[in-house]
Amino acid sequence: MPLPRLLAFATLSGFSTGSFAQQELPGLASGFAQMLLGLGVVIALLLATLWLIKRLSAPRGPSAGLKVLGGVAIGSRERLVLVEVGDKVLVLGVTANSINTLHTTDAGDLALAPPPAGTNRREPEFAGWLRRSLEQRKDGT
Repeated sequence: MPLPRLLAFATLSGFSTGSFAQQELPGLASGFAQMLLGLGVVIALLLATLWLIKRLSAPRGPSAGLKVLGGVAIGSRERLVLVEVGDKVLVLGVTANSINTLHTTDAGDLALAPPPAGTNRREPEFAGWLRRSLEQRKDGT
């Protein structure tokens, strides 16, 4: 097909450049609403995925009654660990090669109270500043 006939066909069928300029573009409000809808879908998918990960990572079976209460490093590869199993608390020595039970006691015999407020526990600088600021604001000073 020669070029003049092709141009004439395109003009008659409405494919001229003028017809595209006359089409109405979507408004700003509809574009903004579409963006918010897409953002809402992404956030909902994220929350559903996080819920699913939390649900699937919960301990099941024999390890459900196992709870690590705390631990302390006593060497480069050695640790002491407190583990609660049912109504018993185990003190375990953990090394690179083995795990040994050092002591067993009842959970009721072990006092796991939080440290008293008057201890010399260092708190991070920002946390202390924030706590003091909130206390001053409450007192009105």
